[in-house]
Amino acid sequence: MNRYGKYIKPYLRYFIAGPFCMIIEVIGEVLLPWMMSQIINIGIANRNVSMILSLGACMILTAVLMGVGGVGGAYFASKASFSFGADLRLDIFKKIQTFSFANIDQYSTGSLITRLTNDITQVQNIIMMILRMCLRAPGMLIGALIMALAMNARLALVILIVIPVLAIAIGIVMKIAFPRFEKMQEKIDRLNSCIREALINIRVIKSFVRGDYEEEKFKDSNEDLRDNSIKALKIAIISMPIMTLAMNVTTIAVVWYGGNMILGGSMQVGDLTAFTTYIVQILMSLMMLSMIFLNSSRAIASIKRINEVLDTVVDLNDENARQKDLLVKEGHVTFKDVSFRYYKHSEEKVLDHVSFDLAPGKILGIIGPTGCGKTTLVSLIPRLYDVDEGQILIDGVDVRDYSLKNLRDGIGMVLQKNVLFSGDIMKNLRWGNPNASDEEVYAFAESAQAHGFICDFQDGYQTELGQEGVNVSGGQKQRLCIARALLKRPKILILDDSTSAVDSATEAKIREAFRTSLSDSTKIIIAQRITSVMDADEIIVMEDGRIAGIGTHEELLQTNEAYRDIYDSQMNQEVETA
Repeated sequence: MNRYGKYIKPYLRYFIAGPFCMIIEVIGEVLLPWMMSQIINIGIANRNVSMILSLGACMILTAVLMGVGGVGGAYFASKASFSFGADLRLDIFKKIQTFSFANIDQYSTGSLITRLTNDITQVQNIIMMILRMCLRAPGMLIGALIMALAMNARLALVILIVIPVLAIAIGIVMKIAFPRFEKMQEKIDRLNSCIREALINIRVIKSFVRGDYEEEKFKDSNEDLRDNSIKALKIAIISMPIMTLAMNVTTIAVVWYGGNMILGGSMQVGDLTAFTTYIVQILMSLMMLSMIFLNSSRAIASIKRINEVLDTVVDLNDENARQKDLLVKEGHVTFKDVSFRYYKHSEEKVLDHVSFDLAPGKILGIIGPTGCGKTTLVSLIPRLYDVDEGQILIDGVDVRDYSLKNLRDGIGMVLQKNVLFSGDIMKNLRWGNPNASDEEVYAFAESAQAHGFICDFQDGYQTELGQEGVNVSGGQKQRLCIARALLKRPKILILDDSTSAVDSATEAKIREAFRTSLSDSTKIIIAQRITSVMDADEIIVMEDGRIAGIGTHEELLQTNEAYRDIYDSQMNQEVETA
C-alpha cells in the first residue's frame, strides 16, 4: 500500500467522494422497502390516502437522491481509477526506459506490453468496483440485516444460516481462481508477442509465403488463451448460479414461513413484502462481495506482475558516478584491457583484453568477420552494457563516472538495425536535436545525402513515415538515421555498418561530409566493405573478440594477413563484377 499510496494521494477527493455518494444510494435502498411496508400496513389497510401520498412523495424524493448518488459514485470512481491507472502506467513506462539491455532481456516485448495495458486495466477495474461497492455491498448487507432483524428476528434466522455457507463458497472461489488468473495473464503475454512479431514482420511472411504457418501459430496461441480463460472463469461461471440458487431458495423459504406467520396473525403483509426485499438485498450484497473477491483474484495476479517490473533492479545506472555534471567535450576514447561477457557466469568472452587509444577528431575504422565483437565493442562506449574487466575512458574519465544522460548526449549512434518512428520525416530527424532550425535539418540531411530524395517526395520533409519507416527503402532509411545522428552534433559518432545499403559513390560523399561537417568529432565506423574504412586515420582488425591488427590501411596491408585477405578478396570481386 505504501507503493500505491502515491497514486491515490493526488486524487484522494475522488476516492472519498465516490464511496460517500454510494452511501446515499445505500440509505435509500434500505429505507424504500420500509416505506413501502408502511404504505401497505397503514395507508392501504386504513384507506389513509394522505399518508399514501406523503410516503409516496418521500419514496420519489429518495429515488431521485439515490439516482444522484449512483451517478456521482460512478463518476468519482471512474475518475479515481483511471487517474490511478494513468499515473501507474506512466511510472512503469519510465521504469522500463531505465532498463539496461540485460534487464529488457528478462521480459518478452509482449509481456511488457501486457503489463502496461491489460494488467493495469485489471487494477483499474477492481479499484472502480471497490469504490462503487466497498461501502454499498457491506452497507446494504448490514442495513438490510438490521431492518430484517427488527421486523422479525425469527424469520431472519433463515438468512443467518445462508450467509456462512456463501462466505465459505467465496473463500473457495478465491483460492482456486488466483493461480488460474495468473496463468491466463501469461497466455495474454504469449498472444501479444505473437501478434507483434507477425505484424512487424508481415513483409517477410508474405515474401516467404508463410502466412499459413503464422496463422497456425496464432491459432495455437489464441486457443491456448481461450482454454485458459475458460478454465479461469469457470469458477465464476459455476459460482454465480450457486449464489443465485441460494438467493432464490432463501427467498422461497422466507415467503413460505412468512406466509404462515401472516395466516397465524403474527406478521403483516407489508412487513413480509419489505422482508422479502431485504432478503434479496442481503443476498445481492453477498453476490457483489463475491464479484469483488473474484475480480480481486485477477487484479492481485496483475499487481504481482506489475510489481515484478517495478521491483526489477536496474543493473546499469549512474548512482555511483563521481562526475555527474561532466560533459563529453573532446571525444578522446581509450580502451584499457577491456573484456566482456554477455552471460556473466560464462567462460567465453565476447571481447578479450581489448586496448586502443583514439585521439579526438580522428576516424577509426573497425573491420572483421561477423560475430567477432565489433558491435559489442562500440556498445560499451555509451554504456549500453558495462565492461567485466578493464576500463573505457572518454576524455580521460571512466565512462561509469559520467551521468548516463551526459555520456549519451555526447555520443551519436547509427545502429545496424535502422529504426524510424511513426510521424513525418522532420520529426524523425529532430530526434537528434529537438531545437534544430529547419536550415540545420536541411544542412545535415544534405551531408547524409538524404536531402535530395526527401525533396522528391510530394510532401517533402512533412512526408509521413509508416511504422519503422516501412515506406522508404533500406538505403533511404540508413541516410535518414545518419542525418538524425549528425544533427545531434555529437563529440563521438559511431556508425555500425550503417552505409551497407547505399552505393559506393553515395557512401564516399557521406564519408567526405564526416570530415567537413563534423571535423572536430571522433568517428568510429564499423563496416564489412573495406572501402568504407580504408581512408580512416586508424583501422582495427578484429578476430574472435580480440584485436588482430591495428594501423593505417597501408600499414595493415604490409603487416596483417587477415586484413590483406579481406582486401584482396573484395578488390578481386569488384574487378570481376566490373
